[in-house]
Amino acid sequence: MATTDGAKKQAKTASKSASKSNEEIIQGFQRLRTEQRQLASKLSELEMDLNEHKLVIETLQNVDADRKCFRMVGGVLVERTVKEVLPALTSNRDQMTKVIEVLTSQITTKGQEINDFKEKNNIKIQNQNELPSAAPNNEGDNKVANQGVLVGTKP
Repeated sequence: MATTDGAKKQAKTASKSASKSNEEIIQGFQRLRTEQRQLASKLSELEMDLNEHKLVIETLQNVDADRKCFRMVGGVLVERTVKEVLPALTSNRDQMTKVIEVLTSQITTKGQEINDFKEKNNIKIQNQNELPSAAPNNEGDNKVANQGVLVGTKP
């Protein structure tokens, strides 16, 4: 009896550690995906800022260099001249371009890391679509399948 009780305890311990490792795998995968989403969000924000900088630079290039303009610095509106602001904007634009390149490469690396993690731990996403070749050929059937509705046919 003692040996069967010990075997049962070992089986329970093994199943708990296996389920815990599955939970750890899922948490690791979700952490990687969250990091990738944060990088993508930051990239999107920087691209919008870069477009704004480009627009302002284009506008200021056609303006007299001694004309006064206003610039937001740390939440404070500061009065400057175009000849003072334009080089700073150009420098910021160039730095943003470099940061965008770095973020793009980080997102690519993170995507590869996620794919490697999925393969290593045999993770399959439930909501991923199957291959297009596995889709039905009949367009009407495809619409019904996409809606999740079962329709019976009359004989």
